[in-house]
Amino acid sequence: MSLDAKIPEGPIDKKWINHKNNIKLVNPANKRSIDIIVVGTGLAGGSAAASLAEMGYNVKAFCFQDSPRRAHSIAAQGGINAAKNYQNDGDSTYRLFYDTVKGGDYRSREANVYRLAEVSANIIDQCVAQGVPFAREYGGLLDNRSFGGVQVSRTFYAKGQTGQQLLLGAYSAMSRQIGKGKIKMYNRHEMLDLVMVGGKARGIIARNLETGEIERHSAHAVVIASGGYGNVFFLSTNAMGSNVTASWKIHKKGAYFANPCYTQIHPTCIPVSGDHQSKLTLMSESLRNDGRIWVPKKKEDAEAIRAGKLKPTQLAEEDRDYYLERRYPAFGNLVPRDVASRAAKERCDAGFGVNATGEAVYLDFAAAIQRYGKEQATVHGHDVNDKELVTRLGKEVVKAKYGNLFQMYEKIVAQNPYETPMMIYPAVHYTMGGIWVDYNLMTTIPGCYAAGEANFSDHGANRLGASALMQGLADGYFVLPYTIGDYLADDIRTGEISTDLPEFAEAEKEVKDRLNFFINNKGTHSVDHFHKRLGKVMWDKVGMARNAKGLTEAIAEIRQIRDEFWKDVRVPGELNEFNQELEKAGRVADFLELAELFAKDALQREESCGGHFREESQTEEGEAKRDDENFTYVAAWEYTGDPGEAKLHKEELNYENIELKQRSYK
Repeated sequence: MSLDAKIPEGPIDKKWINHKNNIKLVNPANKRSIDIIVVGTGLAGGSAAASLAEMGYNVKAFCFQDSPRRAHSIAAQGGINAAKNYQNDGDSTYRLFYDTVKGGDYRSREANVYRLAEVSANIIDQCVAQGVPFAREYGGLLDNRSFGGVQVSRTFYAKGQTGQQLLLGAYSAMSRQIGKGKIKMYNRHEMLDLVMVGGKARGIIARNLETGEIERHSAHAVVIASGGYGNVFFLSTNAMGSNVTASWKIHKKGAYFANPCYTQIHPTCIPVSGDHQSKLTLMSESLRNDGRIWVPKKKEDAEAIRAGKLKPTQLAEEDRDYYLERRYPAFGNLVPRDVASRAAKERCDAGFGVNATGEAVYLDFAAAIQRYGKEQATVHGHDVNDKELVTRLGKEVVKAKYGNLFQMYEKIVAQNPYETPMMIYPAVHYTMGGIWVDYNLMTTIPGCYAAGEANFSDHGANRLGASALMQGLADGYFVLPYTIGDYLADDIRTGEISTDLPEFAEAEKEVKDRLNFFINNKGTHSVDHFHKRLGKVMWDKVGMARNAKGLTEAIAEIRQIRDEFWKDVRVPGELNEFNQELEKAGRVADFLELAELFAKDALQREESCGGHFREESQTEEGEAKRDDENFTYVAAWEYTGDPGEAKLHKEELNYENIELKQRSYK
C-alpha cells in the first residue's frame, strides 16, 4: 500500500480552511444513525467523544480506568501552548509552527503542524468557556510562562495541575453527553482487538475488567486515543496501566506504525532510587523557568556530596557548573528536552552526578527566591537588604507558582526544595512515534482513526514541552470532528453494524484463545519479571544513546525474552474475574513485540535527530547530527506477521516553508 497523506493543495496558511470548506459533511439528521467508538478518554479521546456526541453522533467510549477522570492526561503539570501573544513578545501562529518543527528536529509533517498552531488559540477559548481555572496576571489576562525550545512565553497553565484541570473540562463536556444518552460510557473495559468487515474498521472486542466477560461492540468508525507506549521501558513517568495494546492491535490488523524509535526522555524527573520502583515521577518542565540546573565543577566535590560529606548549599557559586547556561547561552535552562536530557547524562557519565547512584543533577531555586523576594520587597516598600524578609517573600511567590510540585517532591524525596536544591534526572516520558495517520487523522485502515499521543503526526523527533495537551485537545475538539465526517458521509445508509457477523466471532475467538493460554500456562515467572528484563534492555541499549552494536544485541535479547515469556509466564487467578495479572500479561506481550520493532526502527535510522541519538552520528560538540539527504522521511512500518520482518514504507517530508538546517540553541 502506498502512503497518501492527503495533504490539501495551496499555501500552508490556507490548507486547513480550504480543506474544511471542501470535505464531505454529514447532516444533523443523518448523524443520529451513525455510531462511533472512541478508545481512550484522556484529553484526546475525551474531547473527541464529547465533540462528536454534541454534533449528534452516537458515541461509545471505552477506558480501562474506573472513570475517564483517571486518564493519564491528569498527570500533565506544566501547561498548554497557544499562539495568543498575550505577553506581546513576538509570538504568532507561524512562530509556534516554526518552533514546533525545529523542536522536532525537522522530522514532522509541515501541514499538520501548521494546523496545530492555527487552532491552538481556539483551544484556550474553549477551555476558558468550560471553566478551566487558568492562572491570570494582575491585569486579568491569562498568564503565560516559558517552556523549553522557545524564546517567547506562550504556555497557559493552572499552577502545576494543568492536565488535571483540562481533563476535568473535557470530562464535564463528556458527562453532559452521557446524561443526554449520546455517549454510552464503558468504564473498566479494555479493547483487545479491532474488528474489520469488508476491509473497514467496524468494531472492537473488549474485555470487562471487573467480570472478565468478552464483549462485541460495533460502529461505523473507530477512534484510537489510548496514549503512548513509554512503558515499554518498564520505568517511565507514565501511569503503570498505560500501554500500547490498542495501537498494537490495529497495527497487526493493517495500521502502519510510524517512527517507534522517536521516544522522549524528559530531563526533569525524580531520579531512580532503587530496584523497588514501578514508575518514575515527573517534575514539570515549567520548573526550568525559574530553577537553575547545575552540578559541581570539581569531581571531588561531587564525590563528597554523594558520600554525604558535603551539602549542595555549602558549595560556593564559583564552584558550581551551570552547564546548560554555559553550553547554550541563548536558551540556557530552557533548551528542548532532548538537549537537556543528553547534557545531564553527559555530566553524570563524566562523574559529576550528585545523588547516591551518581545519576542526578541539581535544579536550584535559590536565585529565583531572592529575585522574586527583592521584587516583592520593592513593590511593598520594604528593605531589599533584609535577607530574611526577602527570602520569605520570594518563597511565597515560588509557592504560588509551583507549590503543589514542591509539595510532591518533598513527599517523595523527604527533602524541602525551598531549602535545598531538587535532584532531577532524565526519564522516559512521551512517545512521538505512533500510529501513522493522514491529514484527516485516519490510519491506513479505512474508518480507523488515531488521535493524540497514539498517533505520530505533529511532533517529529522531539516534542516541545506543553505541546502534548495542545495536540490532544486540537485533535479531539477541532480536527477529528471535521475530518471524520468526510469518511462517514458514505455510511448514512449503511445501518447498524451487526455483531453477529463472522468477523466478530473470529476476532472474539482469537481474544479468548489468547486469554485462555495465559491462564492455563503453568510457568514459573511473573509478568513483571519479563517486563523488568525488557525494560533494562530497552534503557541500556535503546535508551538515551544508541549505537548499531547495542541495537543489534537488543533485538536478539528482546526475541529471547519474548520466547521465554510465552513458555514460562505464570498468570495467577481466573479468567472470568477481576484479574490484574491477566491484564498485564496481554499488555506486556504486546510490549515485547513493539520493542523489537522499536529497536529495528532505531537501527535503520542511521542519523541522530531529536530524541533519537545515534552515537555514530554526532557533531564534534556531541550534539545530534541529522542526515537530511537520506532520512528526511517518516518510517511507517507494515506488520507482516513478525515484528522483526516488518516492511518499511517511507513518507517523504517536503519542507516548503521552513529551511532545513542543523538545530542550534546556542
